[in-house]
Amino acid sequence: MGLLTLADLHDLLLAPAPAVLTTLRADGTPLCTPVWFHFTGDAVEVVIAKGDVKLKHLGRDPHCSLVVFETVPPFRGVEFRGEAELRIGDVGPTRQAIARRYLGLEEGDRFTERRSGVPATVCRLPIGTPRIWSLARLLDDDGESGDEPDDPPPLPRAS
Repeated sequence: MGLLTLADLHDLLLAPAPAVLTTLRADGTPLCTPVWFHFTGDAVEVVIAKGDVKLKHLGRDPHCSLVVFETVPPFRGVEFRGEAELRIGDVGPTRQAIARRYLGLEEGDRFTERRSGVPATVCRLPIGTPRIWSLARLLDDDGESGDEPDDPPPLPRAS
């Protein structure tokens, strides 16, 4: 198996996959939070409600990462890292796209309607250079070791 590309994970990025957003506290320690996300093709987006501590973190230091992964073989995953762009205003279309994917069409629309009055911000993280992995080779019967993900460079520490 050669190196994986983002195209190899397209199905994962369109599925209701688990994801974790990591932001940085004022002291530089990470805060990892499970989130729902939307893949746009050139970025990943997360809706964050007004008052959520993640907004405080990103307002002070926009560096963050989002890890998307699968919990069944071949255990593929991807990490996007960089500076988040915060879009305050109408989050309805993004919230609806996310809710429909995770909850289905009807329940997603009901969820979106219930949350329509909740002020929120879209956190948009451009794709940049993603770190991609799969444990497929490790799980193969031939006993070869799998491709392990490269160690990512450290995130910048908040001042």
